[in-house]
Amino acid sequence: VARAIDAEVEATNADADLLDSILERQNYRLAHWRAAGQDLVYRRFFDVAGLIGIRVEDPIVFADTHATVLRWLGEGVIDGLRVDHPDGLRDPAAYFQALRGAAPRAWIVGEKILEGYEELPSDWPIDGTTGYEFLNLVGGLFLDPAAEAAMTGAYQAFTGLLQTLPEIARETKLVVLRENLGSELNRLTALLLEICEGHRRNRDYTRHDCHEVLREVAVAYPRYRTYARAEEGEISAADTATVAAAVGDGIAARPELDADLFRFVGDILTLRIGGIRESELAMRFQQLTGAVMAKGVEDTAFYRYHRLVSLNEVGGDPARFGVTPAAFHAANRSRLAGSPNAMLTTSTHDTKRAEDVRARLHVLSEIPEAWATAVDRWSAQLARYRTAELPDRNAQYLLYQTLVGTWPIEAPRLSPYLVKAAREGQVHTSWAAPDQAYETALTSFAEAALADGGFREDLEAFMRPIVEAGRINSISQTILKLTSPGVPDIYQGTDLWDLSLVDPDNRRAVDFERRSWILDQMQGLALGAVMREMDEGWPKLWAIHRTLGLRAVLPAAFGAAGTYEPLRPAGLHRDRVVGFLRDDRVAVIVPRLTLGLRGRTWGDASAWGDTSLALPAGRWADVLAGDPVSGMASGIGTSPALAGGQTRISQLFASFPGAVLVRTADDAGGQALPSSAT
Repeated sequence: VARAIDAEVEATNADADLLDSILERQNYRLAHWRAAGQDLVYRRFFDVAGLIGIRVEDPIVFADTHATVLRWLGEGVIDGLRVDHPDGLRDPAAYFQALRGAAPRAWIVGEKILEGYEELPSDWPIDGTTGYEFLNLVGGLFLDPAAEAAMTGAYQAFTGLLQTLPEIARETKLVVLRENLGSELNRLTALLLEICEGHRRNRDYTRHDCHEVLREVAVAYPRYRTYARAEEGEISAADTATVAAAVGDGIAARPELDADLFRFVGDILTLRIGGIRESELAMRFQQLTGAVMAKGVEDTAFYRYHRLVSLNEVGGDPARFGVTPAAFHAANRSRLAGSPNAMLTTSTHDTKRAEDVRARLHVLSEIPEAWATAVDRWSAQLARYRTAELPDRNAQYLLYQTLVGTWPIEAPRLSPYLVKAAREGQVHTSWAAPDQAYETALTSFAEAALADGGFREDLEAFMRPIVEAGRINSISQTILKLTSPGVPDIYQGTDLWDLSLVDPDNRRAVDFERRSWILDQMQGLALGAVMREMDEGWPKLWAIHRTLGLRAVLPAAFGAAGTYEPLRPAGLHRDRVVGFLRDDRVAVIVPRLTLGLRGRTWGDASAWGDTSLALPAGRWADVLAGDPVSGMASGIGTSPALAGGQTRISQLFASFPGAVLVRTADDAGGQALPSSAT
């Protein structure tokens, strides 16, 4: 039987007409993979043709695809759900309402990217986002805003690139609509053409007219999408304004196209013009703009614009150079009031650089002149390794930042990353049309730099102060994540120093046995012994362990019913300190911009001068230092009690770069801690 089947297959494969007749009877069209960019008729995950979208808005499909996770929730196997990419759904609000109805007690967060001052839609019955806005908010604290002009000047002087990020983003959105999402745009074009045929004033518009107008409106969207619900006839004022702005920008960008067609499309998208096809266009267009933003900006523009790549992060805005403590406090208070159980993250499976890489690169904003000088010097040192003027200076600028952020790194990790970054940027090479000559020149240059002893020595000398400052930034942002309003998320491996780049680098296996061993070792150690293991990341794990231990003892202080009050440092370096109170029982104080302490370290008492802050009355002790205190969980320690009132920062940071203080007793001697651990 097998021989007979093999013979039949061989004969069929030899007869093109017979083979074609068989394929024509299938429910798919066999085509070259490049055709997917223009001709697919089904929805997919961004531009991944193998990940086919499903109609989850259909109740039967929803029930079938969610049966397993809903069973897990019912059995108590899991407590919550992290829903990735809800902006790809036809109707995210309806989806989350169905999910909440099926899982009324579950903790649900959505991977929603909030742009600028955008807020989570109020009709999503979920606990909040997965925390990318917090990632960029807390990271901004460790950027010096005074350096923005100098950093911009250094980048432009070295690369010769004068384009602004919005200009680059417009270009890259157009690229992805042409190269990656062409089939999605073509489907909408066909639908708009049918709509025009049904409106006598619009029947003369051509397919080209429809295609170009839809493309321009999609490119002009300032955020991921709107959330009109055509079947219900619902659209918010904010969404209406977003469409109007995009239509206006499209008219301005393409004056040769008929402005009336732009306005006609705008009326469809804002539900002023109804109908079956019109409603379908309004709903499906919203699913396109999110993909355009994600692929065009985060996955392409962010790989072209390299002024300071620690800002080029998911949900981030590289044009926003720094966050003030006041803005950080305002955002925390807003989250406590509106979504106190939202997730807080600093690294995920999708971040382009791990939290410790970004924390280190942020330090460059404190030394823009030294950075510019170093880049010029390195480029001259390594000029002999370039091939036919390749790699270009923009790629070099990315390389030098990558080395600073991840050092020590070797070629097996560095070279694949550089190729990926170049392909994502789609300037000299791409995934669809790789340029082997360019990629070889790029990786050969990087590998030659790594092998150059003089360059390595220079790089390491430049980095010595940056490494320490970056570690302080990392510890500070970790403490802030663990104590700010919300639910902190610790991505695998980041409990010690993690200098990973984008996937697959950030999805490497994690040595959990080593982390467990370190945690066991720390139980019997004094803080000084932990600090001596700084190179191995022990202080970061120490901060995580002790701060989470405090949360276990005082859950109410960090919960939705707790309070949040900023602390206001005073003195010479007040701008280099961030602090706040949780529920008037826990005080959190961390350093920032520590490289600016004129060469002295965070632990040097003279570095802080008269910088201080006022603690409420009572006796306070630091859970990040000292021996365990009665009433606290085993392993949670405190230093000797501090009296309330004006307290010097040098005292708080004497032994650890950050303080998490708990009030052990009030003025009358009453207990502020529970009598036993919760």
